Amino acid sequence: MTVIKSKDEVSIMRQSGYTVAAVLQRLREEVKPGIKTKQLDAIAASEFQKHGAKASFKGYRGYPASICVSVNDEIVHGIPGERRLNEGDIVSIDCGALVKGFHGDATVTMGVGKISNEAQRLIDVTEAALMEGIKAARCGARLGDISAAIQEYVEARGFSIVREYSGHGVGRNLHEDPLVPNFGSHGTGPALRKGMTLALEPMVNIGGWQTRLSNNQWTVLTADGSLSAHFEHTIAISDGEPEVLTVL
Repeated sequence: MTVIKSKDEVSIMRQSGYTVAAVLQRLREEVKPGIKTKQLDAIAASEFQKHGAKASFKGYRGYPASICVSVNDEIVHGIPGERRLNEGDIVSIDCGALVKGFHGDATVTMGVGKISNEAQRLIDVTEAALMEGIKAARCGARLGDISAAIQEYVEARGFSIVREYSGHGVGRNLHEDPLVPNFGSHGTGPALRKGMTLALEPMVNIGGWQTRLSNNQWTVLTADGSLSAHFEHTIAISDGEPEVLTVL
């Protein structure tokens, strides 16, 4: 578990978070019908280099790309390749940056061209659920308060929350303790302490919460083929509201 204490560590975590946000903003500009997912990966690799950062995901446990690009019923860990994005698709882009020994991690989901009202509502609810989790991440609160806030928001709006994958600690390592489930009960789990850095990341499905793993042993899909959306921010617990690090 990373707990940042010095001003230097805080500054570096902000740098890594800013880099993630900048790469994602650049990719947002490029998402359009006809682009191949491997082209998005190439753009991301160039942006990491421009910012003097390394892609956290490249080579992580053998992962072959700089970012994850998950389309429609793909929840997480979509590997960029020859697939072209089509009008009406939704695409989640997960990005991690390593700067001076510290990682930042964030995800956005967006529509490709004109999308259905149902798909847009899924995206909006997922992003709002992340914001609810962030609001609950107060010093002295419990980890379960974050989990419960996300779950309650999503399920009250008729969607399901993925239960087999979760948020996590992040900092000196890309994935650290504690796990941050997107479902749970208020008042449970470890207390949140100032300086803890966490990646909160609700994954929300239109259909059921169950998942399946693709043949490539990386990409996770909804078991029923329904659409999925994913949003993530890296935050630092402070005395008041948490600081969102993965923003411009």
